[in-house]
Amino acid sequence: MNADQRTVNIEIGDKEWEGIYSNFVIITHSSSEFVLDFARMLPGAPKAKVFSRILMTPQHAKALLSTLETNIKRFETEHGEIKLNPEDANRGPIGFHQNVNTGEKSD
Repeated sequence: MNADQRTVNIEIGDKEWEGIYSNFVIITHSSSEFVLDFARMLPGAPKAKVFSRILMTPQHAKALLSTLETNIKRFETEHGEIKLNPEDANRGPIGFHQNVNTGEKSD
């Protein structure tokens, strides 16, 4: 059996089952890890609140990127193209944006 055929049993708690909504992510990195801070920002709110922080190795971050690309292609095959709203770029810091921070903490 190769790694692609391996079965993994996953347990999920009641709190995690509900999930956390996020419309904003801040991605930082160092030479040894990527940090993804998933936050929620509401229109008119003075700041975003981080609800979940995920840390991973650069290798796992790259694997996540590949897996997301595969799943987005699969989704678009079934449901049609996901269109990004060009007006979102003019609304300020709401949404998912690329961050080129090198891992230094900012307040």
